[in-house]
Amino acid sequence: MSEVHTERSGQRRATLRDRIGRGLDRREFLRTVAGGGYALGMAHWIGVDDFLAAGDGEVPVVTALVRDDPADPWSIRERTERVPAAWYAAVEKAFEINDLLSRVGFTGYLGSAVVPGDFDSGTATVSVGVSSEGHSVNELLGELAEGVEIDVETFIDVDDIGDDSEASEPRLGYPGTDGRVPSGVACETPTSLATLGPALYHPDGERRFFVTADHAFDGIEGSTEESLSLPIGGDDAAELGTVARHHPVADVATVEPTGGIEPTNRIDAPSSPRVRGQFTKFGLATLVARDAELEKVGAMTGHTVGKIQGIDAVTCFTDDFCRRGQLRWGGEMDLTDGDSGSVSYHRDPEGEADDVLIAGFNNARTWWPGQSYVWGVGAYRLTETHGYHF
Repeated sequence: MSEVHTERSGQRRATLRDRIGRGLDRREFLRTVAGGGYALGMAHWIGVDDFLAAGDGEVPVVTALVRDDPADPWSIRERTERVPAAWYAAVEKAFEINDLLSRVGFTGYLGSAVVPGDFDSGTATVSVGVSSEGHSVNELLGELAEGVEIDVETFIDVDDIGDDSEASEPRLGYPGTDGRVPSGVACETPTSLATLGPALYHPDGERRFFVTADHAFDGIEGSTEESLSLPIGGDDAAELGTVARHHPVADVATVEPTGGIEPTNRIDAPSSPRVRGQFTKFGLATLVARDAELEKVGAMTGHTVGKIQGIDAVTCFTDDFCRRGQLRWGGEMDLTDGDSGSVSYHRDPEGEADDVLIAGFNNARTWWPGQSYVWGVGAYRLTETHGYHF
Protein backbone atom coordinates (compact mmCIF):
# COMPACT_ATOMS: atom_id res chain seq x y z
CA MET A 1 0.00 0.00 0.00
CA SER A 2 1.20 3.53 -0.79
CA GLU A 3 2.24 5.65 2.13
CA VAL A 4 -0.65 7.59 3.66
CA HIS A 5 0.30 11.16 4.47
CA THR A 6 -1.03 12.13 7.89
CA GLU A 7 -1.08 15.65 9.26
CA ARG A 8 -1.68 17.31 12.58
CA SER A 9 -2.66 20.90 13.02
CA GLY A 10 -2.83 22.96 16.17
CA GLN A 11 -5.13 25.30 14.31
CA ARG A 12 -8.01 22.83 14.44
CA ARG A 13 -9.83 24.38 17.37
CA ALA A 14 -13.25 23.11 16.40
CA THR A 15 -14.46 19.54 16.51
CA LEU A 16 -15.59 17.85 13.32
CA ARG A 17 -19.19 18.37 14.35
CA ASP A 18 -18.64 22.12 14.73
CA ARG A 19 -17.17 22.29 11.24
CA ILE A 20 -20.06 20.67 9.38
CA GLY A 21 -21.05 22.88 6.46
CA ARG A 22 -24.46 24.44 6.77
CA GLY A 23 -25.33 23.54 3.21
CA LEU A 24 -27.15 25.74 0.78
CA ASP A 25 -28.53 29.19 1.60
CA ARG A 26 -32.21 29.45 2.52
CA ARG A 27 -33.70 32.21 0.41
CA GLU A 28 -36.05 34.75 1.90
CA PHE A 29 -38.73 34.13 -0.67
CA LEU A 30 -39.38 30.68 0.81
CA ARG A 31 -41.51 32.50 3.37
CA THR A 32 -43.94 32.97 0.51
CA VAL A 33 -44.26 29.21 0.13
CA ALA A 34 -45.10 28.79 3.80
CA GLY A 35 -47.70 31.55 3.57
CA GLY A 36 -49.58 30.43 0.48
CA GLY A 37 -47.74 27.91 -1.64
CA TYR A 38 -49.64 25.33 -3.65
CA ALA A 39 -49.01 23.01 -6.53
CA LEU A 40 -50.66 21.29 -9.43
CA GLY A 41 -50.49 17.73 -10.60
CA MET A 42 -51.21 16.91 -14.22
CA ALA A 43 -52.46 13.39 -14.82
CA HIS A 44 -51.56 12.41 -18.38
CA TRP A 45 -53.67 10.05 -20.46
CA ILE A 46 -51.83 10.21 -23.78
CA GLY A 47 -52.79 8.69 -27.12
CA VAL A 48 -50.18 6.08 -28.04
CA ASP A 49 -51.12 4.89 -31.52
CA ASP A 50 -47.59 5.38 -32.80
CA PHE A 51 -46.16 3.30 -29.98
CA LEU A 52 -48.74 0.53 -30.20
CA ALA A 53 -47.56 0.01 -33.76
CA ALA A 54 -44.37 -1.41 -32.24
CA GLY A 55 -45.76 -4.97 -32.28
CA ASP A 56 -46.73 -6.20 -28.84
CA GLY A 57 -47.35 -2.77 -27.31
CA GLU A 58 -43.89 -2.50 -25.76
CA VAL A 59 -40.90 -0.31 -26.60
CA PRO A 60 -37.24 -0.63 -25.57
CA VAL A 61 -35.67 2.04 -23.36
CA VAL A 62 -32.14 2.42 -21.98
CA THR A 63 -32.43 1.99 -18.22
CA ALA A 64 -28.82 1.88 -17.01
CA LEU A 65 -25.14 2.24 -17.81
CA VAL A 66 -23.45 -0.88 -16.43
CA ARG A 67 -19.94 -2.31 -16.47
CA ASP A 68 -19.40 -5.60 -18.26
CA ASP A 69 -16.36 -6.13 -16.05
CA PRO A 70 -16.98 -4.95 -12.45
CA ALA A 71 -13.28 -4.13 -12.08
CA ASP A 72 -13.11 -2.10 -15.30
CA PRO A 73 -14.98 1.25 -15.15
CA TRP A 74 -14.35 1.74 -18.87
CA SER A 75 -16.30 -1.39 -19.85
CA ILE A 76 -19.51 0.61 -19.39
CA ARG A 77 -22.40 -0.24 -21.74
CA GLU A 78 -26.09 0.53 -22.10
CA ARG A 79 -28.70 -1.82 -20.67
CA THR A 80 -32.17 -1.84 -22.18
CA GLU A 81 -35.57 -3.00 -20.99
CA ARG A 82 -38.92 -3.27 -22.76
CA VAL A 83 -41.70 -1.21 -21.17
CA PRO A 84 -45.38 -0.66 -22.03
CA ALA A 85 -45.71 1.79 -24.91
CA ALA A 86 -48.60 3.66 -23.26
CA TRP A 87 -46.54 4.17 -20.10
CA TYR A 88 -43.53 5.28 -22.12
CA ALA A 89 -45.62 7.81 -24.03
CA ALA A 90 -47.05 9.28 -20.83
CA VAL A 91 -43.66 9.59 -19.14
CA GLU A 92 -42.01 11.06 -22.23
CA LYS A 93 -44.81 13.62 -22.52
CA ALA A 94 -44.40 14.48 -18.84
CA PHE A 95 -40.67 15.05 -19.37
CA GLU A 96 -41.44 17.38 -22.26
CA ILE A 97 -43.98 19.43 -20.31
CA ASN A 98 -41.69 19.58 -17.27
CA ASP A 99 -38.87 20.90 -19.44
CA LEU A 100 -41.18 23.45 -21.05
CA LEU A 101 -42.38 24.72 -17.67
CA SER A 102 -38.81 25.26 -16.50
CA ARG A 103 -37.94 27.17 -19.65
CA VAL A 104 -40.98 29.45 -19.46
CA GLY A 105 -39.95 30.44 -15.93
CA PHE A 106 -43.26 32.13 -15.05
CA THR A 107 -43.57 34.38 -12.01
CA GLY A 108 -43.70 32.37 -8.79
CA TYR A 109 -42.36 29.14 -10.30
CA LEU A 110 -40.32 27.30 -7.65
CA GLY A 111 -39.78 23.96 -9.33
CA SER A 112 -41.40 20.85 -10.75
CA ALA A 113 -40.86 17.11 -11.02
CA VAL A 114 -42.09 14.10 -12.98
CA VAL A 115 -43.74 11.25 -11.09
CA PRO A 116 -44.38 8.23 -13.37
CA GLY A 117 -47.35 6.01 -12.65
CA ASP A 118 -47.14 2.23 -12.53
CA PHE A 119 -46.80 0.31 -15.77
CA ASP A 120 -50.45 -0.74 -15.91
CA SER A 121 -51.77 2.80 -15.49
CA GLY A 122 -50.05 4.25 -18.55
CA THR A 123 -49.87 7.62 -16.78
CA ALA A 124 -47.41 10.14 -15.38
CA THR A 125 -47.78 13.24 -13.25
CA VAL A 126 -45.94 16.55 -13.27
CA SER A 127 -45.93 18.25 -9.87
CA VAL A 128 -45.45 22.01 -10.12
CA GLY A 129 -44.62 24.18 -7.13
CA VAL A 130 -45.44 27.88 -7.18
CA SER A 131 -45.61 30.70 -4.67
CA SER A 132 -48.81 32.57 -3.86
CA GLU A 133 -47.48 35.40 -6.03
CA GLY A 134 -47.32 33.13 -9.04
CA HIS A 135 -49.01 33.14 -12.42
CA SER A 136 -52.52 31.73 -12.78
CA VAL A 137 -51.18 28.22 -13.04
CA ASN A 138 -54.39 26.55 -14.19
CA GLU A 139 -54.53 28.99 -17.07
CA LEU A 140 -50.82 28.71 -17.85
CA LEU A 141 -50.75 24.92 -17.86
CA GLY A 142 -53.86 24.85 -19.94
CA GLU A 143 -51.95 26.83 -22.55
CA LEU A 144 -48.83 24.68 -22.38
CA ALA A 145 -50.49 21.27 -22.16
CA GLU A 146 -53.60 21.57 -24.26
CA GLY A 147 -55.66 18.41 -24.15
CA VAL A 148 -53.99 17.18 -20.95
CA GLU A 149 -56.11 16.60 -17.86
CA ILE A 150 -55.16 18.98 -15.02
CA ASP A 151 -55.79 17.91 -11.47
CA VAL A 152 -55.21 20.14 -8.42
CA GLU A 153 -53.30 18.34 -5.69
CA THR A 154 -50.70 18.91 -3.02
CA PHE A 155 -47.07 19.12 -4.10
CA ILE A 156 -46.11 15.87 -2.39
CA ASP A 157 -48.09 13.72 -0.01
CA VAL A 158 -46.19 13.87 3.27
CA ASP A 159 -46.89 11.58 6.19
CA ASP A 160 -46.26 12.68 9.74
CA ILE A 161 -42.52 12.64 10.27
CA GLY A 162 -41.05 11.69 13.61
CA ASP A 163 -37.45 12.57 14.33
CA ASP A 164 -36.13 9.43 16.00
CA SER A 165 -32.54 10.08 14.98
CA GLU A 166 -29.93 10.48 17.67
CA ALA A 167 -27.01 12.86 17.73
CA SER A 168 -23.91 11.04 16.60
CA GLU A 169 -20.32 11.64 15.69
CA PRO A 170 -19.26 11.46 12.04
CA ARG A 171 -18.64 8.03 10.57
CA LEU A 172 -14.89 7.79 10.00
CA GLY A 173 -13.34 5.73 7.26
CA TYR A 174 -9.93 4.14 6.98
CA PRO A 175 -7.97 3.03 3.91
CA GLY A 176 -8.00 -0.70 3.31
CA THR A 177 -5.01 -2.88 2.53
CA ASP A 178 -5.49 -1.95 -1.14
CA GLY A 179 -4.97 1.76 -0.33
CA ARG A 180 -8.61 2.63 -1.08
CA VAL A 181 -11.27 4.17 1.12
CA PRO A 182 -15.01 3.40 0.78
CA SER A 183 -17.66 6.04 0.25
CA GLY A 184 -20.28 7.00 2.83
CA VAL A 185 -17.73 8.22 5.38
CA ALA A 186 -16.70 11.70 6.48
CA CYS A 187 -14.39 13.83 4.38
CA GLU A 188 -13.13 17.27 5.29
CA THR A 189 -12.43 20.52 3.48
CA PRO A 190 -10.58 23.42 5.15
CA THR A 191 -13.96 24.85 6.25
CA SER A 192 -16.48 22.05 6.63
CA LEU A 193 -17.36 18.38 6.75
CA ALA A 194 -19.21 16.40 4.08
CA THR A 195 -19.64 12.82 2.90
CA LEU A 196 -17.27 11.10 0.49
CA GLY A 197 -18.96 9.73 -2.63
CA PRO A 198 -17.89 6.63 -4.57
CA ALA A 199 -15.30 6.91 -7.33
CA LEU A 200 -16.40 9.10 -10.22
CA TYR A 201 -14.90 8.54 -13.68
CA HIS A 202 -14.34 10.66 -16.76
CA PRO A 203 -13.40 9.18 -20.16
CA ASP A 204 -11.08 12.08 -20.99
CA GLY A 205 -7.77 10.48 -20.05
CA GLU A 206 -9.64 7.71 -18.20
CA ARG A 207 -9.44 9.73 -14.99
CA ARG A 208 -10.69 8.62 -11.58
CA PHE A 209 -11.81 11.15 -8.95
CA PHE A 210 -12.91 11.47 -5.38
CA VAL A 211 -16.18 13.37 -5.25
CA THR A 212 -18.19 15.31 -2.67
CA ALA A 213 -20.56 18.27 -2.43
CA ASP A 214 -19.27 21.49 -3.97
CA HIS A 215 -20.88 23.64 -1.28
CA ALA A 216 -18.52 22.04 1.25
CA PHE A 217 -15.88 24.33 -0.29
CA ASP A 218 -17.91 27.53 0.17
CA GLY A 219 -15.69 30.51 0.93
CA ILE A 220 -12.44 29.00 -0.33
CA GLU A 221 -12.98 28.72 -4.10
CA GLY A 222 -9.97 29.91 -6.01
CA SER A 223 -7.65 29.70 -3.03
CA THR A 224 -4.64 27.42 -2.66
CA GLU A 225 -6.41 25.53 0.14
CA GLU A 226 -8.90 23.60 -1.98
CA SER A 227 -7.88 20.27 -0.54
CA LEU A 228 -9.88 17.29 0.68
CA SER A 229 -8.82 15.07 3.54
CA LEU A 230 -10.01 11.98 5.37
CA PRO A 231 -10.46 12.52 9.14
CA ILE A 232 -9.23 9.42 10.94
CA GLY A 233 -9.61 10.44 14.58
CA GLY A 234 -8.66 13.33 16.84
CA ASP A 235 -6.78 15.94 14.86
CA ASP A 236 -5.39 13.39 12.42
CA ALA A 237 -6.34 13.48 8.76
CA ALA A 238 -5.07 11.66 5.68
CA GLU A 239 -4.68 13.66 2.49
CA LEU A 240 -7.04 12.65 -0.32
CA GLY A 241 -6.35 15.24 -2.99
CA THR A 242 -7.01 18.68 -4.42
CA VAL A 243 -10.04 19.97 -6.31
CA ALA A 244 -9.88 19.33 -10.05
CA ARG A 245 -13.22 20.91 -11.01
CA HIS A 246 -16.05 22.80 -9.32
CA HIS A 247 -19.55 22.26 -10.71
CA PRO A 248 -21.66 24.71 -8.68
CA VAL A 249 -24.95 24.14 -10.54
CA ALA A 250 -24.76 20.38 -10.03
CA ASP A 251 -23.21 21.07 -6.60
CA VAL A 252 -20.46 18.53 -7.23
CA ALA A 253 -16.70 18.90 -6.74
CA THR A 254 -14.28 16.40 -8.25
CA VAL A 255 -10.98 15.84 -6.47
CA GLU A 256 -7.75 14.55 -8.03
CA PRO A 257 -6.12 11.91 -5.78
CA THR A 258 -2.71 13.11 -4.55
CA GLY A 259 -2.15 11.54 -1.14
CA GLY A 260 -1.58 7.87 -1.87
CA ILE A 261 -5.22 6.90 -1.21
CA GLU A 262 -7.44 5.97 -4.15
CA PRO A 263 -11.24 6.21 -4.52
CA THR A 264 -13.21 2.99 -4.69
CA ASN A 265 -16.60 1.79 -5.90
CA ARG A 266 -17.44 0.26 -2.51
CA ILE A 267 -19.93 1.86 -0.10
CA ASP A 268 -19.44 1.67 3.67
CA ALA A 269 -22.67 -0.18 4.45
CA PRO A 270 -23.05 -3.50 6.31
CA SER A 271 -23.25 -5.43 3.03
CA SER A 272 -20.36 -3.41 1.50
CA PRO A 273 -22.22 -2.89 -1.78
CA ARG A 274 -20.24 -2.49 -4.99
CA VAL A 275 -21.16 0.21 -7.52
CA ARG A 276 -21.61 -1.44 -10.92
CA GLY A 277 -22.96 1.58 -12.82
CA GLN A 278 -25.87 4.03 -12.75
CA PHE A 279 -29.50 4.46 -13.72
CA THR A 280 -30.59 6.57 -16.67
CA LYS A 281 -33.55 8.95 -16.48
CA PHE A 282 -35.88 6.24 -17.77
CA GLY A 283 -34.23 3.74 -15.47
CA LEU A 284 -35.30 5.92 -12.54
CA ALA A 285 -38.78 6.08 -14.06
CA THR A 286 -39.01 2.27 -14.04
CA LEU A 287 -38.02 2.26 -10.36
CA VAL A 288 -40.90 4.64 -9.59
CA ALA A 289 -43.27 2.47 -11.62
CA ARG A 290 -42.25 -0.49 -9.46
CA ASP A 291 -42.59 1.51 -6.20
CA ALA A 292 -38.92 0.80 -5.50
CA GLU A 293 -36.88 2.33 -2.70
CA LEU A 294 -33.46 3.99 -2.71
CA GLU A 295 -30.73 3.72 -0.10
CA LYS A 296 -27.94 6.02 1.01
CA VAL A 297 -25.09 6.07 3.52
CA GLY A 298 -24.20 9.48 4.94
CA ALA A 299 -21.40 10.49 7.29
CA MET A 300 -23.89 11.64 9.93
CA THR A 301 -27.18 9.76 9.53
CA GLY A 302 -25.66 6.54 8.22
CA HIS A 303 -27.82 4.12 6.24
CA THR A 304 -31.39 5.14 5.38
CA VAL A 305 -34.03 3.97 2.90
CA GLY A 306 -36.82 5.90 1.17
CA LYS A 307 -39.22 6.04 -1.79
CA ILE A 308 -38.58 8.13 -4.91
CA GLN A 309 -40.80 11.22 -4.93
CA GLY A 310 -39.89 12.83 -8.25
CA ILE A 311 -37.41 12.54 -11.11
CA ASP A 312 -36.01 14.95 -13.71
CA ALA A 313 -36.92 17.61 -11.17
CA VAL A 314 -36.23 21.33 -11.42
CA THR A 315 -35.30 23.09 -8.18
CA CYS A 316 -35.33 26.89 -7.96
CA PHE A 317 -35.54 27.17 -4.16
CA THR A 318 -32.02 28.15 -3.20
CA ASP A 319 -30.26 30.27 -5.81
CA ASP A 320 -30.76 32.79 -8.57
CA PHE A 321 -30.72 29.91 -11.04
CA CYS A 322 -32.63 26.66 -11.33
CA ARG A 323 -31.04 23.23 -10.96
CA ARG A 324 -32.25 20.69 -13.51
CA GLY A 325 -32.03 16.91 -13.61
CA GLN A 326 -32.71 16.64 -9.89
CA LEU A 327 -33.86 13.56 -7.97
CA ARG A 328 -36.25 13.75 -5.02
CA TRP A 329 -36.52 10.82 -2.66
CA GLY A 330 -37.00 9.79 0.98
CA GLY A 331 -37.79 12.36 3.66
CA GLU A 332 -36.10 15.29 5.31
CA MET A 333 -34.83 13.07 8.13
CA ASP A 334 -32.76 11.04 5.65
CA LEU A 335 -30.21 13.84 5.35
CA THR A 336 -28.59 16.29 7.71
CA ASP A 337 -25.64 18.65 7.65
CA GLY A 338 -22.56 16.60 6.85
CA ASP A 339 -24.41 14.04 4.67
CA SER A 340 -24.08 16.10 1.50
CA GLY A 341 -21.94 14.27 -1.03
CA SER A 342 -23.48 10.88 -0.34
CA VAL A 343 -25.20 9.00 -3.15
CA SER A 344 -28.57 7.30 -3.43
CA TYR A 345 -28.55 3.82 -4.93
CA HIS A 346 -30.60 0.71 -5.63
CA ARG A 347 -29.67 -2.91 -6.06
CA ASP A 348 -28.68 -3.87 -9.61
CA PRO A 349 -31.55 -6.16 -10.67
CA GLU A 350 -29.28 -8.10 -13.03
CA GLY A 351 -26.03 -8.01 -11.06
CA GLU A 352 -24.50 -10.05 -8.28
CA ALA A 353 -25.95 -9.90 -4.78
CA ASP A 354 -23.85 -6.94 -3.66
CA ASP A 355 -24.00 -4.93 -6.91
CA VAL A 356 -25.81 -1.58 -6.89
CA LEU A 357 -26.51 1.18 -9.40
CA ILE A 358 -26.27 4.86 -8.49
CA ALA A 359 -29.46 6.92 -8.75
CA GLY A 360 -28.27 10.37 -7.69
CA PHE A 361 -25.99 12.58 -5.66
CA ASN A 362 -27.44 14.00 -2.42
CA ASN A 363 -27.00 17.72 -1.79
CA ALA A 364 -29.78 19.00 0.47
CA ARG A 365 -33.13 18.33 2.13
CA THR A 366 -36.37 20.26 2.33
CA TRP A 367 -36.77 22.75 5.15
CA TRP A 368 -39.98 24.45 4.02
CA PRO A 369 -43.37 23.49 5.51
CA GLY A 370 -45.41 20.72 3.93
CA GLN A 371 -42.63 19.08 1.92
CA SER A 372 -40.28 16.31 2.93
CA TYR A 373 -37.61 14.86 0.67
CA VAL A 374 -33.89 14.75 -0.09
CA TRP A 375 -32.82 16.36 -3.34
CA GLY A 376 -29.73 16.39 -5.48
CA VAL A 377 -28.54 15.87 -9.03
CA GLY A 378 -29.34 12.64 -10.87
CA ALA A 379 -26.34 10.55 -11.96
CA TYR A 380 -27.61 10.66 -15.55
CA ARG A 381 -27.50 14.48 -15.46
CA LEU A 382 -23.80 14.43 -14.52
CA THR A 383 -23.18 12.20 -17.51
CA GLU A 384 -25.26 14.30 -19.90
CA THR A 385 -23.77 17.66 -18.88
CA HIS A 386 -20.21 16.83 -17.81
CA GLY A 387 -19.38 13.34 -19.11
CA TYR A 388 -18.81 11.71 -15.70
CA HIS A 389 -20.10 8.28 -14.75
CA PHE A 390 -20.06 6.13 -11.63
